[in-house]
Amino acid sequence: MSEWTLSRGYDSNLGEVRWERLGDPGAEPLVLLHGTPFSSFIWRDIARAMAISRSVYVFDMPGYGSSAMSPGQELSLDALAGVFAELLRHWELTRPDVIAHDSGGAIALGAHLDRGVPYKRLALVDAVSLPPWGSEFFALVAEHAEVFRRLPGPLHRALLREYVATASSPGLRPDVMDALTAPWLGADGQPAFYRQLTTRRADQSYTDRIQDGYATINLPVLVCWGADDTWVPADRGRELAALIPGAELHIIDTAGHLLPEDRPAELTAALLDFLEEDAA
Repeated sequence: MSEWTLSRGYDSNLGEVRWERLGDPGAEPLVLLHGTPFSSFIWRDIARAMAISRSVYVFDMPGYGSSAMSPGQELSLDALAGVFAELLRHWELTRPDVIAHDSGGAIALGAHLDRGVPYKRLALVDAVSLPPWGSEFFALVAEHAEVFRRLPGPLHRALLREYVATASSPGLRPDVMDALTAPWLGADGQPAFYRQLTTRRADQSYTDRIQDGYATINLPVLVCWGADDTWVPADRGRELAALIPGAELHIIDTAGHLLPEDRPAELTAALLDFLEEDAA
């Protein structure tokens, strides 16, 4: 597996955000958002494919991946939507295409509906958007976060890997599993993992609030979902597409919640079709 690194940094109000731009800087901009508990690493293959014709921006949210992690860090969806809006201003992007996965979907939706951030097109991939969302483990951690933070390192690592594995339908390669879980290990990573899960559990009120605005979205929207998603079932995708005027729905078979990992070729094809629909 080729290396994935983010060489640039931005000092947001929640700490340093690591980011990267791929492709021709003068090409049409495309921004990719990851979700919980992942990082921009999930977009590596799709970002490189898109960079053939687009200027692609990827970043790790504060508290995730290679970006800053710190005790007491504000990681709510609302706060992260604010950082996303900050980044777009920093990059001087006024109306980019946006693709967002998992809680990145809620962040992209919130930035657009709450903060008036304009997009040209929006693709939502297995997006956190409608209740209920989150796995049974997700709920258990929220109820007993302090106990989980104190688990011995090896036990935490085993639990973490089992949890991440449930996001994939066909299963993850060992090197991919290592990359996805590495940020959440060690003295900083373990408490950060349970901190962000606990915060995300409390964030359902955020999606409860913004969902009334889905019917007002006035731009091309694609909703892509893994047919076998057990974290956020495909019925949520069908419901979301029905709420957004004119939204397209694309369900991909033999794929779980980690659609960019499970079926990257199929997802890339669907995204390219969507992004190029009105290119002429």
